[in-house]
Amino acid sequence: MTEESVFEFPCDFPIKVVGRAEPGFESLVAELVAGHAAKPEADRVRSRLSRDGNFISITVTIVAESRAQLDAIYAALSGHERVIMVL
Repeated sequence: MTEESVFEFPCDFPIKVVGRAEPGFESLVAELVAGHAAKPEADRVRSRLSRDGNFISITVTIVAESRAQLDAIYAALSGHERVIMVL
């Protein structure tokens, strides 16, 4: 079994990104994802504040075309200084 065979492409793929709850974080995430995939529609982006409101998680669901595309998105997100975690 190859890595490509784990998923059947194209497919809907949710990407969760965690960062500090600061202005513009959701836009930053959408911009970084849009560099590698079609700009996500508003209804495919969800956000949730942490209990104390210090952190925010943004879930962006994209139509993934390949494993290489997902790897590039994860690299772009995890390489940004404002991103704490990518799941």
